[in-house]
Amino acid sequence: MSLPPLPESLCNALTNAPLPQALEAIIAHFDCQAGTYHRADGPMLTLAAAFGIPEPVIALIREVPVGKGIAGLAAERLAPVSLCNLQTDQSGQARPDARSTGMEGSLAVPALDADGVLRGVLGIAKAQAHDWTDSEKAAVSAAATAISIL
Repeated sequence: MSLPPLPESLCNALTNAPLPQALEAIIAHFDCQAGTYHRADGPMLTLAAAFGIPEPVIALIREVPVGKGIAGLAAERLAPVSLCNLQTDQSGQARPDARSTGMEGSLAVPALDADGVLRGVLGIAKAQAHDWTDSEKAAVSAAATAISIL
């Protein structure tokens, strides 16, 4: 899959930015209120940055097994995982504790390097329900790739 180029304003915000600030720029660009970036570490994803996530949830997501929750599923599938409304979702993709974020429209995308190797997972969420389009998923995937080197 060829990723779309990122808008110049977002590229500028990501250039040489520390990971927490880069994550905040991505969240703002996609009109979201919360997000995380987990680094891939074997069978686990390790939290590297978070914004807008309640502290009790942070404690639960410091390490996420590949294959569990939407971040773990994105890592396992090497593909985006989206939920229109995390609060009412019955698909079983999200862990029950994820509802504690208060977010609804959630998206997790794998950050892949040029060789297709998983570097991490970027997760972003909106306070309201949202159906993520293919173009939005591709753009968030491009942002995930961009911050995977930070």
